[in-house]
Formats: sequence, C-alpha cells, structure tokens
Amino acid sequence: MALDAQTAGPTSPGPFTLGRWTTDRAATEPARPAIVDRGVVVSYGELEARATALAHALGEAGHGRGARIATVTGSTADQVVLLFACAKAGATLVPLSWRLTAGELAAQLRIADPSLLLVEDDHRPVAEAALERLADARIPTTGLGAAGAESSVPDALHPVAAAAPQDDDALLMLFTSGTTSAPKAVVLSHANCAWANLSLSRATPLTPDDVVLQVLPQHHVAGWNIQPLLAWWVGASVVLERTFDAGRALALIERHRVTATMGVPTTFRALVQHPDFQARDLSSVRSAVVGGGMLDPRAAEQLARKGIAVRQGYGLTEAAPNVAITRDESDAGTVGRPYPHVDVALLVAGRVEHGAGAGELLVRGPGVFRGYFRDPEATEAAFLGPWLRTGDLVARDASGRIRIVDRVKDIVRSGGESIAPIEVELALLEHPAVADAAVAGVPSERWGEELVAWVVLAEPAEPAALRAHLDGRLADFKHPKRFLVVDSIPRTTSGKPLRRALTAAFEAARAEAR
Repeated sequence: MALDAQTAGPTSPGPFTLGRWTTDRAATEPARPAIVDRGVVVSYGELEARATALAHALGEAGHGRGARIATVTGSTADQVVLLFACAKAGATLVPLSWRLTAGELAAQLRIADPSLLLVEDDHRPVAEAALERLADARIPTTGLGAAGAESSVPDALHPVAAAAPQDDDALLMLFTSGTTSAPKAVVLSHANCAWANLSLSRATPLTPDDVVLQVLPQHHVAGWNIQPLLAWWVGASVVLERTFDAGRALALIERHRVTATMGVPTTFRALVQHPDFQARDLSSVRSAVVGGGMLDPRAAEQLARKGIAVRQGYGLTEAAPNVAITRDESDAGTVGRPYPHVDVALLVAGRVEHGAGAGELLVRGPGVFRGYFRDPEATEAAFLGPWLRTGDLVARDASGRIRIVDRVKDIVRSGGESIAPIEVELALLEHPAVADAAVAGVPSERWGEELVAWVVLAEPAEPAALRAHLDGRLADFKHPKRFLVVDSIPRTTSGKPLRRALTAAFEAARAEAR
C-alpha cells in the first residue's frame, strides 16, 4: 500500500472532514475562547477566520489537496490554526519534533517530502542545519503565524491543485517514537481522527464548559486526538503548554479551573512529586487520562487523595491512538476495555482468538490507519488481514479487561523464564526512594539474558534495600541482577523508556571495561 498525494476529487468536503468543526462552532459561539496560549486567548471566531484565510492562501500557492506541510515548532495556537487550515485545504500537517538532532530531522524531512516547511524562530537553527543536509531537495520555508505563513505563503515548487478534502484523505502524518525500530511515518486520515474523537467522546465526554490543559507535544498523536481536538469539536477551551513543567502545570490547573487533562506516567509522577502538589487547588479536575505506559499505584493513590481519579488508557499512533480505557476501580491494574467502535482480538500461536487468554493484542476499527507513508513493506508487516498488530503482549480476562504484559520485543528470557520489564518497573516504583525506573535485559553467559534496573532516586537507597523491597512482590527470578543509579531515564516523547539506549550504553561501558 503506497500512500502519496491525492490531487483529484469532488468540490464538496467529505462529512467526516475536520475543517467544518471550526466553521460550525464559530457560527454558533464565535466569542467563546478556543485556545489560551501563554495568556493570549484565541476565540472560535478568530480561529475560524485565520484558518479559512490560511487555507485559501495555501491553495493559491500550490499546497492543495494531498500536499504535505511540515512544521518544527512547540505547541502553539499558530499550529492549531495551521491544522484546521490544512483540514480545509485538503493538505496534510506533518508536525516534526523540535527535540530531534539536525540529522534526525533531515531524515524525517526526506521521508515526508513536504512541499512547505514552517519553522518557529526558537527552532530555526536546528531546522536550517537539517536543510543543509538536504541540499538536493529544496523545501520552501517560512515561519508560522501572522509574521510567517499567515502573511505570505511561499509558492510550491511542484504545485498541487486545490480540491475539497474527502474523508479518507490524509490529515496528519506523525512519526512513531521508534522504541524498537527506526521511526516510521504514520498517516491518519480525517475519518481516522473523527472516529477516534467520537470514541473518546463516548468514554470520557467533554462539554463546552470544559477547560483542557494540554501538556503533551503537538508532534505526538495525543497532542491532538486525546482531548484537544474533541475540545474544539464540542466548543471547550484548551490551555496550551509549550513544554511540560510540573509546577507551572499545577498553577495553570488552579488558575484556569482546568477540568480535563492527559499525560504519560512521568507527567503525573512529576505532579505528585512537586512541592506545590499539596498546596494547589486541583478540585476542578474531573477527567484525567494517562497513556503511554502504566501509572504506578503509588502515584495514582496520591492523585486520588486530591480527588483526581486517573483513568488508565492504552493506544498507539497507528490506531489514532485510542484502543482501551478503564472505567472504574474494578479495572485497577489493567487498561480496561476497548473504546466504542474499537474491536480487539489476541494472536495466539498464529491464530486469532476472541476470548480470554494471553497473546499479542490485535486492533480493528475505523480509527486504525491505512499505512505508513511510502513504505508498503512496513505497512504489510503491521497487519494480519484486517487486524493491526500492536506488538504488545497482553492478558485478557473473561470480562474483556486487558492487562498489558509488555512489548513483545522487550520480554526478557532469563534462565528459561520470561520476564516482563514493566512488571518489575512498577514494583520498583512502589519504593518511596524510587522516583523513576527502567528495566531491560542484557546478554548473560549464565542466564542468556539477565535483568538490569536503572533507577532515579529521590533519596539514598542501597541495592540491598531495593532487592529486599522486591521480596514477596516478585519471584526471585524477576529480581534485577544489577541496580544502576542514574540522573534520568531516557524516554520517547510519549513517555516510554528507551530501553535500547540504556542497554547500548551498558554494553559499551562493559566492553570498555574489559
């Protein structure tokens, strides 16, 4: 399945296209705040007017239906305007991470092959360095917002004719985190995003009176499809944060009376560990969703004492991303059950199973992507017939609740036993001295693989104390053979530990010591 530009089509937008969302909302409540970006309020009327004007400008400059428009920017109202402009013009937004090196950014630009690159001033040096590496592929470049594309759009080198977007047209192109492989470009259509938000609205609904705090970056799927886009669909307000700072987030919740937010486990752990956590008034929060990994019970309990019941979610970029979510306390320790409009199954010994059991989780539904951009081999490998292969090993009980065991590729096989690193990480996080932890397997002559734990300590703790803490919680064969104290755990932007980076550094240090 090769995914590329689409240039022909009818004159009326498809019913699931997102460009109409701001049009409909601005027609009924133009003065209602849509975005609060570092204190600057953008109303729904302003959002619609800016997005419509930019959509026309993009089309006139040759960035029409099927064109890809890349960005290197923090989370800003300007990029929200651009998203809805792309939705109206039929173009695809490709938000790239500003955290990438010039080489990594150049590689993703080469894959995306955009007709236009918009760069925030703060990130111009890395973008320019990346463009120097792409001397053979000129990309017209300008800034975002009133001083950039909303003032003048550079002409496309290979113009794409304007046409009304359709439901299956690409809206977002997002690069995966690459925890087990090189990043790939996930293409999400208008329909994928619409269905993902419809599913979300049935599980964790928002109303026009809600205030969402968005702390996850807009180059990540959750920066759009878990709360922000749903908020703009129903007419709620979104408080944008460029980067996550726990103290500032706590202050914003209190100041804006935030009712809903979403984060990864490290987000919520940082909140409860901050000195201001107990002092801040967080009583307005009624909907908090965690994804990108399991939140440890200790952090969940501290949040519950402040009246915040966090709902554990599970998803992946290829599913746009919503797959499963917990409903209440009876789902503790699991990621709950599938969202509405999402089907799941298990791959067990090469067979698709629909009942209780353990195996690789399979997902099917209208939110699942069509494929990776210009990568038919990776797309074919991602599917088993109609089912998306998640690569996650899970256990499902008779009531349909799903418990994540771990990534299939991360399972450690030591002395004939299979060990899930996430289980050991969660057990370590129950120790009061452990602020963060990651566990992975390294080669061992005796065991085949042996566990190593990297821990960030909030207070001094000896390895013997950590081992004693695991006694009674985990079988002896699941105890790490080594504990390494580190300043931080390297993670993807979605919060997953970069186990490959940790094990590679460990192996390099071990080789040097020989």
